[in-house]
Amino acid sequence: MTDATDGREAPGNSPAAKDVRYLLHPYTNAVKHAERGPVIMERGQGVWVTDDSGKRFIEGMAGLWCTSLGFGEERLIEAAVKQMRDLPYYHLFAHKSHHPAIELAERLCAMAPASEDGPMDKVFFANSGSEANDTAIKLIWYYNNAIGRPEKRKIIARIKGYHGVTVASASLTGLPANHRDFNLPIADILHTGSPHHYFDAEPGESEEDFATRRAEELDRMIEEEGPETVAAFFAEPVMGAGGVITPPATYFEKIQKVLKKHDVLFVADEVICGFGRTGEMFGCETYGIRPDMVSVAKALSSAYLPISAVMINKTVADAVSANSGKIGTFGHGYTYSGHPAAAAVAVETLKIYEERDTLSHVKQVAPRLQNGLRERFADHPLVGEVRGVGLIGAVQLVADKAAKTPFEAAQGVALKCADFAHEHGVVLRPLPGDAIAFSPPLVISEAEIDEMLERFGRALDDTAAWLRREAA
Repeated sequence: MTDATDGREAPGNSPAAKDVRYLLHPYTNAVKHAERGPVIMERGQGVWVTDDSGKRFIEGMAGLWCTSLGFGEERLIEAAVKQMRDLPYYHLFAHKSHHPAIELAERLCAMAPASEDGPMDKVFFANSGSEANDTAIKLIWYYNNAIGRPEKRKIIARIKGYHGVTVASASLTGLPANHRDFNLPIADILHTGSPHHYFDAEPGESEEDFATRRAEELDRMIEEEGPETVAAFFAEPVMGAGGVITPPATYFEKIQKVLKKHDVLFVADEVICGFGRTGEMFGCETYGIRPDMVSVAKALSSAYLPISAVMINKTVADAVSANSGKIGTFGHGYTYSGHPAAAAVAVETLKIYEERDTLSHVKQVAPRLQNGLRERFADHPLVGEVRGVGLIGAVQLVADKAAKTPFEAAQGVALKCADFAHEHGVVLRPLPGDAIAFSPPLVISEAEIDEMLERFGRALDDTAAWLRREAA
């Protein structure tokens, strides 16, 4: 419907109005959304996106930590088109397969971080990080039932960890908003302390001593629950949505000793860190983690098509396979597990990482981001901590810098700062606890990093001015 006087679309029939009318947005305040409406993005190229008014933004979050190769990568588009023409869909049920899934599984096993048991042995495909972690939970239970340990089913994750939004994976997630009024977490999911030294360390406690305390707390939790009942531990190498929290020195070394002591599987959630984000192909390599299972998604296909995977070591894989023979089938799978178009795009993505030596580029430009964040903002009166590694980082906003006092949640300071950043043409993400996250496409240049930080600096100053006005 158009306005008869000037040919413009009538307000009630605009895309924005239809959005408010028909869409329930994830991670969005629906009441506020009805008041302010959506920002509708129309185009993307490289690290830039353009909205429907023509305004351009640096996409400082690579979408949702995921568009690693940026927007408009023709090789990925062509890979999808070719596969759609050749075989637009097929499944992996009941002995069926197709070439893209086979090639992708082989590549992933070859490049995945090794476990104590050796290289990853099998790959199971899903469609999102949430589904991958949900699958990992089911595999853990299936594995322990298969080897005669049905009581070994409790799973430990961490406060502030993020592992997804299905019923089971949201239970792993250690953030209140993911549990409240969803009747979560489910039984047998436990949470141990966050590895955030800045907020959680005792006065004068070094990173190493803090890591020791967290490992001792995990050990005590397992002992109190009964080691014969604890099956697995989930962790992101760098916590993403919980605040971009990097582990303190010696943390994963000490945690892994506890897990080995109690025969507890380690599942590395590489959904955000995987494929170069930390400066190595996997965050496990950055922090010396030798996982039993690995979940990946996001940068697996540079987010051009939905796909995720769970990789499992030989011990787990052999037990799962044998149990499927005993039962008569492996009773788990998704219609779109290893969708051929998504798998073809993922294969091409992995080829691009290798051919263009994306890791070397990340290592070259990452200091520009990490040093830039610290040099420009560490002394700002609103900033308590700057943290990060590779091309992932965060600026922690606090009410009192000396006392590390957080803002009241109701103030919505990080939300306001992200809004100011949007006004200055950069998309960033406010996180729980008033942190602002940075996770640009891995293809970003040093000049684009400088521009992103310059725009954020203006937003940070705007936030300080807004707080002064609010306090007046």
